[in-house]
Amino acid sequence: MGDRRVINVYLLGVGFMLIFTAFTTCGNIEQTVIRSLTNTSFSGSGYNSLAIIYGVFSASNLIAPSVVAVVGPKMSMVFSGVVYSGYVISFSKPMTWSFYITSILIGFAAAVLWTAQGSFLILNSDCATLNRNTGTFWALLQCSMLFGNLYVYLQWRDTAAISDHDRSTVFIVLSVVSLAGTTILLLLRNIKHVESSSEINDPLLQHSRLFKEKATSAMDQIMSEFWSMLRLFRTKNMLLLSVTIVYSGLVLTFYSGVYGTCIGATREFGPVAKGLIGLSGIFIGIGEILGGGIFGLLCNNNQFRRTSAILLGVIVHLLAFYLIFLIIPADAPLEDATSRSYEPYLSPSPAAALVSSFLLGLGDSCFNTQIYSVLGILYPQQSGPAFAIFKFVQSISAAVAFGYSNYLVLPWQLLIMTTFCFFGTLSFFTVENIEENASGLQDF
Repeated sequence: MGDRRVINVYLLGVGFMLIFTAFTTCGNIEQTVIRSLTNTSFSGSGYNSLAIIYGVFSASNLIAPSVVAVVGPKMSMVFSGVVYSGYVISFSKPMTWSFYITSILIGFAAAVLWTAQGSFLILNSDCATLNRNTGTFWALLQCSMLFGNLYVYLQWRDTAAISDHDRSTVFIVLSVVSLAGTTILLLLRNIKHVESSSEINDPLLQHSRLFKEKATSAMDQIMSEFWSMLRLFRTKNMLLLSVTIVYSGLVLTFYSGVYGTCIGATREFGPVAKGLIGLSGIFIGIGEILGGGIFGLLCNNNQFRRTSAILLGVIVHLLAFYLIFLIIPADAPLEDATSRSYEPYLSPSPAAALVSSFLLGLGDSCFNTQIYSVLGILYPQQSGPAFAIFKFVQSISAAVAFGYSNYLVLPWQLLIMTTFCFFGTLSFFTVENIEENASGLQDF
């Protein structure tokens, strides 16, 4: 059983790595690609597409636990992976109507995918292996930032304008990679949950279990999962963690869609600007992988507290924000490289941009691995609803951020993230303090 769970964690990580090699690369370059389209009938916006995705994603998280409960985690992830592949394929021949329809579909699929992933990861973990499995999965997932972006860099490093042939080639390759990741998810083996003693002593969990025992149809189970999620959302710890999760959503928007666009629109980078988008994604991925690997190992050996990891994330993110503020023009998220009203405070250099990318990835891994960890510790028997709430809150903040990215200059976007970084850190520390006082044990 132990070996099967370990294999499942690795297969889960590799499958997600391939799917998100396609999707994150797509998100990183889509606004730049759209600006280069020769198809004058296309009127879509990459920012608007991502705002739709995360808006639908947030709403769909309300029903995602019910879908996963009925269909099962494995098949929920497989079906969602097929939808992700369809979104990537749509870029090979962009049309406005298909662009926005697939944006809606992938928003729903994302909610189901991530709820199923969280539930499946918890089912294959226990208190002794949760940090290790979380770190392992996160490191494998973030390898997705390397391969697709490396391919983009190699293809576009000397490209001033992206041709239709260049675009089609990249997105066809990414589509094949996404379908390969979906196929790997079919190899996962189902693990039945073993009830722990903590469930017996928790009145909320007892109520949820009794409710489920009365379920005699799929609709009963759907309503059971929905009300379980609403009850969980009202708890003090979850409300506090929501502030931290909001911050993670803002950062997700920035590094996955806005920062790459900023680099591509900075004329001081010259002809390497388009290729530098892919290289930036690689360095974000290196930071993510390093953070996931380190925290999965150190936290599993009781050598690193969750609060210490969060504090490290705060430091590296604030450094990244300040460096980006200095070297990237204020209107880079809004304007093309040929017309600009603002000049950067310091002369932009590719090295400084890539250092910022690395810091963004490292800080993001600090926050996300510890959010995963604390949710697994606090809600081991309610993993589906807990991760649905996580993605619900995160996707709402991401959708809002993609919406204002169309209008706010870079300094205002950085100020918003800095503010939520401060309050999100305070909220996480408060939850850790409450949990330590309640259990009488030191954080591990």
